[in-house]
Amino acid sequence: MNKKMHIVLILPIIAGLLLAACSSGKTNPSLSDTNWKLVSYGPVSSPIPAAEGIETSLKFGADGQVGGNLGCNAFGGEFTQKGDQLTFDALISTMMACQEPQMSQESISFSILAGTVNFQLDGDKLTIYAASGENQLNLIRQ
Repeated sequence: MNKKMHIVLILPIIAGLLLAACSSGKTNPSLSDTNWKLVSYGPVSSPIPAAEGIETSLKFGADGQVGGNLGCNAFGGEFTQKGDQLTFDALISTMMACQEPQMSQESISFSILAGTVNFQLDGDKLTIYAASGENQLNLIRQ
């Protein structure tokens, strides 16, 4: 075979290998239509266990809506997911006063969900990191 024939045969093989390499990167599955329970929150180095006896939830709807209860008040808003980033927008909540530790748990949790944040999904475990990277929410799938 001549040199041109080798190039014609090798180029499609190289292109196929490059495409396979580019598409083999790990991506987080969609959080749409999932429901989570808070397990712990706070500093990455020493998370605080979620308050006992308090039903918590974080629901990501297929329609781009997010809502739930992270300690005291019901909340809702919108979310978008791009890769391993979540952007929360227009979050609103009821304004009931609650006892400790629920109020602190909720306050820290809401501060973590502010704006665009990173997340990691590992099976039935979801970790959402504050934009600063210093705090996190640890949740399990419901």
